[in-house]
Amino acid sequence: MPRTLLDQKQRETFKKKIKYNLLDSDYERHTRSGTLSASHLSLNFCLNMSVKVSPVTEPVWLGEGPHWSQQHQALFFVSIFDRSVHKYDPATGKCTSSKLEDMPGFLIPVEGKKDQFVVGLKRKVVVIQWDGRDGTAKVVRTVAELDKHTPDNRINDAKADPKGRLFVGTMGHEYEPGKFHLKKGSLYRVDPDGQAHRVVKDVDISNGLCWDEREKAFYYADSFEYAIRRYDWNPDTGDISNPRLVFKYADHGLDGIVDGMTIDTDGNLWVANFDGSQVIKIDPKAGKLLQKVPTPALQTTSATFGGSNLDILYVTTACMNRGVEQKPPCGCTFQVTGLNVRGHPNVSVKLL
Repeated sequence: MPRTLLDQKQRETFKKKIKYNLLDSDYERHTRSGTLSASHLSLNFCLNMSVKVSPVTEPVWLGEGPHWSQQHQALFFVSIFDRSVHKYDPATGKCTSSKLEDMPGFLIPVEGKKDQFVVGLKRKVVVIQWDGRDGTAKVVRTVAELDKHTPDNRINDAKADPKGRLFVGTMGHEYEPGKFHLKKGSLYRVDPDGQAHRVVKDVDISNGLCWDEREKAFYYADSFEYAIRRYDWNPDTGDISNPRLVFKYADHGLDGIVDGMTIDTDGNLWVANFDGSQVIKIDPKAGKLLQKVPTPALQTTSATFGGSNLDILYVTTACMNRGVEQKPPCGCTFQVTGLNVRGHPNVSVKLL
């Protein structure tokens, strides 16, 4: 079918208004060849025509670990360097927080325990009691201590697999913002009895973590690998095996690193592109980049689906000054609507 080329005015409007809604490789190819076509416009622009990105919280230093709780109908997340846990209630628009004694890497409800959450506190996995009000969180017990061989490490990200087993990632010491001791991190599986099993070692920064239960697949990222790994996942034992790279940033001209991610009911991944000001949608089975959703924060850190229909993508960000001030709304948590996809319910942690 022949292309219908846009006229000059349309092309200029196209470039000014929707450049960042296009896949970069497509945009550059078409601008080099001068074939910005109406068919290409309709194919790519329509993906983001209905998308709306809005801040729902005030900025924090390093927002991470978003978890939508079906029970609370609220979003929980952490601010690592602020040493705080946060709750956002979309019904009221209110956000509450509570300080902890050290840096939290994640916050996930404990299955069957009212107002109890598993938290990664520096290198320890602990349980806190928190009723969601300002300043009321307190540690009630320690479940496990990780990376005893590298005491300067910290926990960075964690999630429960579809069976409620906790997977926790660590990273090397961050001696100044954005600079780390490399190959010091690991990935652990923490079983309900508190036994910790190291399942991946020699990691720079543990990130990602999501599962496709139908495919028996586990997706994971070591951020400085600039890629996403797929493991075979055994739902009966929780074991992971046979790692391979299914998506490489370099193959798609992407800047920045892989940060947190989530998965939709179609099996596509939604990946926070840290230092890329966006969340990307990828098909991990085909290794394809399907969509880019720009965010008004360079340091986009993680994402999860929430809301009563699980059709809102909540995105955490950071505002770390690594030589350039990151002004608001950097550091806010955003809600992304109009994606026309749904996620899976976030899973609580099973503990004995």
